[in-house]
Amino acid sequence: MYDRIKQSFDKQGIMKTIGAQLEEVQQGEVKITCKFSENLTQHNGFFHAGILTTIVDSACGYAALTTMPENSNVLTVEFKVNFMKPANTDKLVAIGKVLQAGRTLTICEGYVYDQKEEKLIAKMTATMIAIHS
Repeated sequence: MYDRIKQSFDKQGIMKTIGAQLEEVQQGEVKITCKFSENLTQHNGFFHAGILTTIVDSACGYAALTTMPENSNVLTVEFKVNFMKPANTDKLVAIGKVLQAGRTLTICEGYVYDQKEEKLIAKMTATMIAIHS
């Protein structure tokens, strides 16, 4: 399972661009991290909301993919993000979890924490669709 997710993750140019790392893969749950860089900030010097959204969307997508058959791929259908705190941290930790896996649609929740995983910075609810090849 890890190898399948890692192969796909390594193909994502955006993950390379922002320096994100695939940390953990379990059935229905994936963790992605991203270290702070001034290149990833907004005007106040915090991580930009787009960076948080990018890594938690990928974490949710890959969590969904762990529940799908080998010949499947995944795309995001929709998501909603709530930002609770400014992303003033040395590293973001995004965790995607499957709530309900269906044959076509999978519902996920995603969480973005600070480097110690103590402060919840953002929460995502997402719907993923299985693409069968």
